[in-house]
Amino acid sequence: MIFRFRLAACAAALLALAPAALAEDSFNDGQKKEIGEIVRQYLLENPEVLLDVSRALEAKQQEQEKEQRASVLQSNADQIFRSPSDYVAGNPKGDVTMVEFFDYNCGWCKKGFSEVVNLIEKDKNLRVVLKEFPIFGGDSDYAAMAALAAKKQNKYWDLHQAMLSHEGKVTKAAVDEIAAKIGLDVAKLHEDMKDPAIAKELADTHALAQSLAINGTPAFIIDDKVSPGYLPADGLTAMIEEVRTGGGCKLC
Repeated sequence: MIFRFRLAACAAALLALAPAALAEDSFNDGQKKEIGEIVRQYLLENPEVLLDVSRALEAKQQEQEKEQRASVLQSNADQIFRSPSDYVAGNPKGDVTMVEFFDYNCGWCKKGFSEVVNLIEKDKNLRVVLKEFPIFGGDSDYAAMAALAAKKQNKYWDLHQAMLSHEGKVTKAAVDEIAAKIGLDVAKLHEDMKDPAIAKELADTHALAQSLAINGTPAFIIDDKVSPGYLPADGLTAMIEEVRTGGGCKLC
């Protein structure tokens, strides 16, 4: 009985963590079937084993994700913090850089926008890099392209603020209406949006986000730390101050 219990436990772990091993020639069909039945019965009687395996797998994935992000941050620091195509808000020569990935149709980005602005106004030594990361479909793609094209009329920050402050969905029509309201030449904006460099910039940002395991918006990078998801102002402030008290930027 003890032997069968141990066999079941080992088989359960084997099945959960390395199912491909059961396909090897070391087991004949009858043995594989018997192991499968033992595992099934064991898991039915001890379902907590699956929770333990799930937690262990999640912890392993989180550690792998952390290691992957650290590697990407190191090897892509210039693209992340110092890309000449990114708009920089706040103090361009600030001692700490905060990078934000955002989408104009992201509710949490809109919620946090005023907090980011307040942070820029209060912290005169903060440098903020804005990365257009449209993930909510065609309207978001259009808004991001319009924002990048607005640089050619020196209106990026104005359009950025207006679109993130807009109530409701930022549709293509809303973008054009907002652009006209803040003084942009909309016809020129449409023409500038066709620039292949804009499409490339958005593609590069998506590839960078993917390599950093950033799948949603907003997401923040402050020096060597990645914080996916909405973070209140006090949380961002704490991360910024941690960099300063820790000796300054390692990467930013």
